[in-house]
Amino acid sequence: MRVAMLAPISWRTPPRHYGPWELVTSLLSEALVAKGVDVTLFATADSETSGTLAAVVPAGYSEDRTLDAKVMEMLHVSNVFERAGEFDLIHNQADFVPLAFSRLVDTPQVTTIHGFSSERIVPVFKRYEDRVHYVAISDADRHPDLRYAATIHHGIRLGEFPFDAAGGDGLLFFGRMHPDKGAAEAIRAAQATGHRLTMAGIIQDDGYYAREVEPHVDGEQIVFNGPLGGEARTRALGGHKALLHLIGFDEPFGLSVVEAMACGTPVIAYARGSMPELIEDGVNGFLVESFDEAVAAIARIDEIDRAECRRSVERHFTVERMAERYLALYERILSDRRT
Repeated sequence: MRVAMLAPISWRTPPRHYGPWELVTSLLSEALVAKGVDVTLFATADSETSGTLAAVVPAGYSEDRTLDAKVMEMLHVSNVFERAGEFDLIHNQADFVPLAFSRLVDTPQVTTIHGFSSERIVPVFKRYEDRVHYVAISDADRHPDLRYAATIHHGIRLGEFPFDAAGGDGLLFFGRMHPDKGAAEAIRAAQATGHRLTMAGIIQDDGYYAREVEPHVDGEQIVFNGPLGGEARTRALGGHKALLHLIGFDEPFGLSVVEAMACGTPVIAYARGSMPELIEDGVNGFLVESFDEAVAAIARIDEIDRAECRRSVERHFTVERMAERYLALYERILSDRRT
């Protein structure tokens, strides 16, 4: 089977630190190659893959600000469709623009919908739902007006996330500095309980960071480390009492939630979006409805078995499981075309 994997190009694939869509694209591509699939990864020229790399864009436009994002995206997307006849299937991980090319080629297309930035983009998905096979990354993120081929949760490489049985005394916030991700709520919860809070992530909203986060960062109780990658990332994910994920939106998935649990760290999250699909209340964390419930859950966090946090990821969120489910979908699509 020859698969063209179309990555986003905001960041390198895999990303150096931040870049969740690029990370999932890399994880899936590498797992498919390991299963014998002939994968051509369409990504930035500095990307890395054990498959074949195809690139017309030098670097991610969020990493090289001299690049025009719209120009790079058009060059990138047109490249895969100009070569569509070389592949049995195109797997689009790069949002809605590639949908507009789907009727211009015979090659079937799968599109993983990583979330909807706005209701305004839904008409594009609706227009091409008879041509493209949509995959939701959680049942919670299925749009009621669209037809889907499957829901497939993301998976991680467990071996890259060492289990930490002890954890630590402090709390962790891991995500973008943006109102959606609940950084300010995490700070308030740490201050209310007297815990040290370590924060990691990119600053996506400068104004929000300046108003709600920076005034509290003192390097002692509230520590901000910026984006973390590699060993520093896994140390942070495993070395804390709990991950606070007090999100302000219906999050489509939440990779950091799964990564933390793989390291043994339970998660306290608002029960919205995909969180009830990732967190089993009282088993690998707590689902809460309010800030006061979140504060109360911090006091109960020692009730959670850290080993069970990891086992929950082993059961549901491995990259092998993700790849098997995508491969089954590919085979079903190609089989249907032959009949």
